[in-house]
Amino acid sequence: MLIDLHTHTIASGHGSTDTINDMAKEASLRRLHLLGISDHAPAITGAARASYFRSLKHAPRRRFHVSLLFGAEINIISYEGDLDLDEETLSCLDYGIASLHPPCLKPGSKDENTKSYINAMKNPHVTIIGHPDDARYPLDYEAIVRAAKTSHVLLEVNESSLSPASYRKDAVSCYRALLPLCVQFQVPILIGSDSHGKAHIGDSVYAEKLLAQLHFPDELIANNHPDLLQSYLHVF
Repeated sequence: MLIDLHTHTIASGHGSTDTINDMAKEASLRRLHLLGISDHAPAITGAARASYFRSLKHAPRRRFHVSLLFGAEINIISYEGDLDLDEETLSCLDYGIASLHPPCLKPGSKDENTKSYINAMKNPHVTIIGHPDDARYPLDYEAIVRAAKTSHVLLEVNESSLSPASYRKDAVSCYRALLPLCVQFQVPILIGSDSHGKAHIGDSVYAEKLLAQLHFPDELIANNHPDLLQSYLHVF
C-alpha cells in the first residue's frame, strides 16, 4: 500500500513502544506516501486521553518525506452510536475510524450491532467504519453498505483481522458477505493495516489476496486512488 490510515503508536497502549517519529520513519522505508496515525480513543484501557488528540493539530505534517494525517480509532460505546470522544476533540482530527470493541460495547443482536454502526456513521466526524468483520458482532451487511453510501463513509478491510493470528472471529466469511454488496452499491473500501507499532505498517497481503479472489474492482479501493480518498477526508 502507498496509503495506510489505520495505525497505532505508543499512545494506544497494547504494548507498543513506537512514537509518531518511529512510525513515520518506518513508513518512509516502506515507501508509503501517506501515513495516518489513528490511536485508540479513551474507552480502551491504557489509551490516550482527549487532550492528546486535541494536541495533534500542532504536530508536524511531514516527517522523513512522508505526509501525515492525524485521526483516532473512536470507540462506539452504545447501540445508539455514541462515541467516546466529544465534538470539540473530534473537530481537531483529520478523520475518525469508528469501531466496535468488546471492552467498550459487548456484542448484541444483529439489529443492535447494525444500529450502532449506522448511528455512528451519522456523526460527520466519522470517516471510516473500522473492521466490520468480527462474527461476534453479527451485522446486516446490506443495511451497513446502504448506510455507508448515504453517509459518505468508507468501509475498512482490516489486514489484522485477516491474519491467522487475529483474535476477531471469521473475518474472511464476513468480508465475503460484505464486499459483493460494496460492488453492487458502489461503496468504496479502504485497506487498513491496523498496525500496533511500526512492524506492520502498510501490510496488506491478506487483504489484497481476498480482494483478488473476489475480483473486487480497483476503482473502489480508496488506497489506490488519492482523489477518491480526498473526497472522503477533505484534508489534502
